[in-house]
Amino acid sequence: MASPVRACAVVGRFADTRVAESAAALFTHLRSRGVEVLVSQESSPPDGVQGLTRLPEARIGERADLVIAVGGDGTLLYAAGLVARHGVPLLGINRGRLGFLTDVMPQDMLSSVDAALQGTLERDERALLRACLRRSGGEVAEALALNDVVLQKAATARMLDFETHVNGRYLNTHAGDGIVVATATGSTAYALSCGGPIVEPGVDVLVLAPICPHTLSDRPIVVSARSEIELRLLERPDTQAEVACDGALLGELAPGDRLTINEAKERVTLLHPPGHDYFRLLRSKLHWGRGNRDHSR
Repeated sequence: MASPVRACAVVGRFADTRVAESAAALFTHLRSRGVEVLVSQESSPPDGVQGLTRLPEARIGERADLVIAVGGDGTLLYAAGLVARHGVPLLGINRGRLGFLTDVMPQDMLSSVDAALQGTLERDERALLRACLRRSGGEVAEALALNDVVLQKAATARMLDFETHVNGRYLNTHAGDGIVVATATGSTAYALSCGGPIVEPGVDVLVLAPICPHTLSDRPIVVSARSEIELRLLERPDTQAEVACDGALLGELAPGDRLTINEAKERVTLLHPPGHDYFRLLRSKLHWGRGNRDHSR
């Protein structure tokens, strides 16, 4: 890390006993290293913990030199939203289930934190998506996403009809439950459950994966990360659609509105222990390489 870590923010769902247990140990350890510990005013740290600096969530990115997300990948995505515009690195402690992004296990937490404070962890820069929702009345809503931007049906069982355009060129008209536009990082998330490919994080592409398409030939497609994707909702009785960025609602999309998605100029930096191996992570999380033969590696 280029500069010393004077202030570290810890993010997590402290109501979860597993998260609270790790967070309490983390608070004590950071303070013993002379690091100011920041938490959001909106959170409820474990009982009995003293010496924390509470501040508005919106100020975490500008105050912290390091952010530690304790929980699952959803927690790290939330933390990424706090720091995306500030260039603050993220370290993920896995107290969730799958853990593609939170790859430090609890038993390695304190040693990894010390390595982060010393600047010896591997830095992994990840691309972000920028979603811009322009309503027909002129209102604009924007957000960043590390994993994906999703157009999905809302509060109805009816399919959506919508068009996709890439760099101003018409691609397809879809009927289905929506579509996922994912980064390489997000290729192992929602897009994967829609039949999309797994993409190594360093590859500069976007994945467009239809959700439950009505036409079997409507398959995922991979395009350049430099592309601008535009989604337009078509008129259909009782159509209700919404847009989510990394699971957080951006807003409703109505016929006549325009949703554009492109690669953001901002980046998020993830920190990994030395020797981090993405393919080993895939084998572990997806249970690859397990058969009747001996696989000791």
